Amino acid sequence: MINAIQRRALLVAGLIVAAATVVAQPAPWLSAEAHAAQVSEFQRELNAEYRDPAQSPLPPTVLKGFGGLPFYPINYDCYVDATFVRDSTAAPFFMPTSKPRQAPYRKCGELRFSLNGQALHLTVYQNLDLLKKPGYENYLFVPFTDATNGHGTYGGGRYLDLRSPLAASILLDFNRAYNPYCAYSDRYSCPIPPAENHLRGPVPAGVMSDH
Repeated sequence: MINAIQRRALLVAGLIVAAATVVAQPAPWLSAEAHAAQVSEFQRELNAEYRDPAQSPLPPTVLKGFGGLPFYPINYDCYVDATFVRDSTAAPFFMPTSKPRQAPYRKCGELRFSLNGQALHLTVYQNLDLLKKPGYENYLFVPFTDATNGHGTYGGGRYLDLRSPLAASILLDFNRAYNPYCAYSDRYSCPIPPAENHLRGPVPAGVMSDH
């Protein structure tokens, strides 16, 4: 038994996990009210994970006084329709992390979408170690940076988690963006978002930085 969605995909494949959350799949477009309810549930579950000493990345001294993660107000404009362009030819590569460890990944394709009037794209990755692990074959990963980093959000960027197979058109919700665990403790080795996933503008949605 593991979960808290397989403990954040085996700690973003250091191969022990925290709790991944599916953020984009072929699904009906939600009304603003239904979307807010869904994001509120995501926030509740994420806070529950962080309060649990068995799963939390927070040091014991911080966990003792933990009152909940800071989130941007739920932003319906950061819930977008994205086109997924599959890439089945990309060669495997090693993604640098916040420690000397390098993590093996492959590109699965590109998400193309519009946010704040800008045409943007993000590459979707799959960890090759997770691909070999039964039960984790469909875990996908989107690390990104944006103009809020260091100005409201963690300076090293944030993550989104997806599940394959992705349809040609999916709903991408930045209200579910979360911080790498190394935002809370230097015990963790966190993938560094590649340059191709550096967004030019701000994404004022999801988990914020509390310092």
